[in-house]
Amino acid sequence: MDVHGTVAEGFEPVRDAFVRNFEVLGDRGAAVAVYRDGRKVVDLWGGTRDAEGTEPWTEGTAQIVRSATKGVAAAVPLLLHQRGLLDLDAPVGSYWPEFKTGGKERILVRDVLAHRAGIPALDRGLSAAEAADGVSGARAVAAQQPFWEPGAEHGYHAQTYSWLLSELVLRATGRTVGSVLAEEIAEPLGLDFWIGLPETEADRVGRVAPVEPPESAGMLRTRPRRNVSEAYADPDSLTRRAFAAIAPLPDENDPAYRAAELPASNGIGTARALARFYGATIGVVEDGARIFTPATTELAAREHSAGPDRVLVVNTRFGPGYMLHGPASPLLSPASFGHPGRGGSLAFADPEAGIGFGYVTNALAKSVTADPRAQALVRALKSALSAR
Repeated sequence: MDVHGTVAEGFEPVRDAFVRNFEVLGDRGAAVAVYRDGRKVVDLWGGTRDAEGTEPWTEGTAQIVRSATKGVAAAVPLLLHQRGLLDLDAPVGSYWPEFKTGGKERILVRDVLAHRAGIPALDRGLSAAEAADGVSGARAVAAQQPFWEPGAEHGYHAQTYSWLLSELVLRATGRTVGSVLAEEIAEPLGLDFWIGLPETEADRVGRVAPVEPPESAGMLRTRPRRNVSEAYADPDSLTRRAFAAIAPLPDENDPAYRAAELPASNGIGTARALARFYGATIGVVEDGARIFTPATTELAAREHSAGPDRVLVVNTRFGPGYMLHGPASPLLSPASFGHPGRGGSLAFADPEAGIGFGYVTNALAKSVTADPRAQALVRALKSALSAR
């Protein structure tokens, strides 16, 4: 495999693991980047920009990152909170009056961010066009009755997080999540990351496709526990219904879908942008830019939800918008916060180690929270850090 880019001295294990992902774990096109203490120490890419194509992945190739979008999108409400424009302990209905129906009057902004709102699914799934129109999703979640007492339990809001967060930010600021991200975070930091892909950037984005792990992966082909498999197989389970809030599933290569603003699932960017973003959530990156104050960094990593997840059917941990380190989604250490993307992508920060990490791929596997390729890179990074 022809791998391009740079690795700082001491971080060679990450490059070795990246190469092995292509040779053994079936990666087609991918990139990985790492910032440490605000400085870029890993910036690698390789393979083809299309999972089923031949055109090379280049330095500027971007890809859809699915639910890894959630971690980037979460910076918007936290930044608004940091500026005194959004109260995490206020009822959602104080910003969005139509939301105060069906037992949702007491749902707090904090509950939405930590997947405690009780609205992970819809009684009727939305079409791809409805999901993207900026109106139907908000109406649907405002009308939906909760599936459990809000705040009492948690469950991953795989798709509905898009409309909950989008409408909340819109009501609080008059602006969309994608526009706040672009103007207040991406542009100042120089990030190639978008929620709502501009037409001018469309040619940079490769096509994604599902893949099966090769036989050479051997024991690394993991088998989920029976109760997890049953939950995904049962069309009436909350698990299936949560992921089917958009039905049928949208074509992620469709320009119209990519241009929509769905902060739960359709962010597009580079691994370099993700690593730099997370580096800027925990400190100052190369040119002096940062996103969060120390108090907001501490808030992002603070546990809000933990234990059995009503949707993912495993134990999960969440901060306000961020998945936290745990058996279901191993990150670098218990201090880490970030978000995986179903199918492979992963991005996170580790404030103790000073790490911002980003991995993107166009070869979408069946993994939900702990993809073997991403985990191999995290283990290699941990090895490199322990040897320094």
